[in-house]
Amino acid sequence: MKEKDNNLNAKVTISLTSIQWQEREKSETELITCAELTRTGDGSFVISYEDTEATGFKGSVTTIKVDNEKSASIIRKGTANSLLSLEKGRKHFCQYGTPFGNMQIGVFTHDICNKLCEDGSLYLKYTLDLNSSYLSDNEIILKIQNPPCSDIHA
Repeated sequence: MKEKDNNLNAKVTISLTSIQWQEREKSETELITCAELTRTGDGSFVISYEDTEATGFKGSVTTIKVDNEKSASIIRKGTANSLLSLEKGRKHFCQYGTPFGNMQIGVFTHDICNKLCEDGSLYLKYTLDLNSSYLSDNEIILKIQNPPCSDIHA
């Protein structure tokens, strides 16, 4: 059987649930929006969407790049600018932009589960700290409705 082309570029609808725990307080936001899904020749996935008031970052574009189940990045540009580097089992120091200025935060990644081609889902779990002081535990659950890449061989 002939191997299919691994490149993909499609407009998709995503549901994005963001869960944040601070101490024992849980906050959750959900966004359903149009996004651009790209699968590059090296097998990486890139998902890009415009933020809204629901995410608290209206006027920004968020891009999530997933290389595999070991690393990912979350890049936000616009009214808020940030770059979070996620690598399973490792801590990275990243720039995070806020309306009050930039700060450097620590990001420790607990889990990356990339099933974008299997069932159209992505799960990220990480902890944020500022100056080694705990900020929050975070989960991102992204689901693509009718994933267009289900027939692509990984």
